[in-house]
Amino acid sequence: MASSDEVNGKITDAVAQTAVGVLAEAPSVAIGALYQSLANANGLALTNSVSNQQNLNQLNPSIVAQAIAKINGS
Repeated sequence: MASSDEVNGKITDAVAQTAVGVLAEAPSVAIGALYQSLANANGLALTNSVSNQQNLNQLNPSIVAQAIAKINGS
């Protein structure tokens, strides 16, 4: 196996172009990931608020009944 210290210029150009492409795309990929995380967090917050509202709607009749009982003094 022969060893050579020289590297083909086409190989170095291809590696350099790939590195430049990765560095150029990194900010947009990072912003895209940030937007996905924000959208997911907002979706979870809305899901939790809907769930809490549904739970309160289930408790509402008993709360009103207790309040009426206290008002009537029974």
